[in-house]
Amino acid sequence: MTSQTSSQTASQHKGTAQLTAAMVLSGTLGVFVVESGASPFNVVFFRVLFGALALGGYVLARGWLRNHGFTPRTLGLAVLGGVFIVFNWVLLFQSYENTSISVATVVYHTQPFYVVLLGALLFRERLTAAKVGWIAVAFAGLILVSGVTPGDFADGGGYLLGIGQALLAAFLYGLSTVVTMGVPPRVEQWGSVTGVRPHLIALVQVLVGIPLLLPFADFGAMSGTGADWGWLVGLGVIHTGLMYVLMYAAYAQLPTAKIAVLAFVYPAVAMVMDWAVYGHHIGLVQALGVPLIVAASLKVTLARTPASAPAPGTAGRAPEAASRTATPVASEA
Repeated sequence: MTSQTSSQTASQHKGTAQLTAAMVLSGTLGVFVVESGASPFNVVFFRVLFGALALGGYVLARGWLRNHGFTPRTLGLAVLGGVFIVFNWVLLFQSYENTSISVATVVYHTQPFYVVLLGALLFRERLTAAKVGWIAVAFAGLILVSGVTPGDFADGGGYLLGIGQALLAAFLYGLSTVVTMGVPPRVEQWGSVTGVRPHLIALVQVLVGIPLLLPFADFGAMSGTGADWGWLVGLGVIHTGLMYVLMYAAYAQLPTAKIAVLAFVYPAVAMVMDWAVYGHHIGLVQALGVPLIVAASLKVTLARTPASAPAPGTAGRAPEAASRTATPVASEA
């Protein structure tokens, strides 16, 4: 084994550990949201506030504000992506309330299919019969996972609303991905945010959320929060600052195929946490839908990007090589 091969192997091991840690953190996010006791709008407002402080401190410490690479156009794309990301979080957290962390998280992982469909609809990306077939498989899995019964239609529709909120959250995440990353293979032709470090784009996105959510935040409801502030600080510092840093470091070292597989650590941990903390679990029929969504997501994702293709780098490379803010195969909440 040459020294170069040994170095690449060590780098992949490190990246695997980093991305696994990031996905495990993602899986605990639902518990932090619920335990905070705050409304979804308040949760997201304080997440972006504390997240901006954490990411801003990291970016400043690394000196990345100098030669940031933004142009008016790419900054506008980052801001637009931030609008979609912020309201995607609000809808996902509302879905937790109306369904469960487990169901909402699995439904939310329909994001890759929205990216494919948006690419075909807006940018005439080729939609093959195989992709259509796998999307149909995912839809069948979604029906099973949702566990909707006739009683849900007569029970005020709260559960159905939660399923719809998770689906809409996934759609908004897909829009953010299309705006800030692009749809392969013709990314450069229609304006993905290239030439900018992903940490800077993430920082712009959370900064956008502060004025955007300020009118919706209910500060009066926070007066008795007390020790629950720790959960909100954790959402910003751990699930936005630390988690994003780990993910972007991992993307620089791993091939897309490995990222695609490790992304499913997130829903797996979320389901375990939902069961361990709240006693919620999906039923047998619902569980049958999970592998359908997982398999379809992997097939669609890896059909868009060759399995051997390395993820865009962020460490040890020029900023123009670090344009990835989020990847459809490693979707973060």
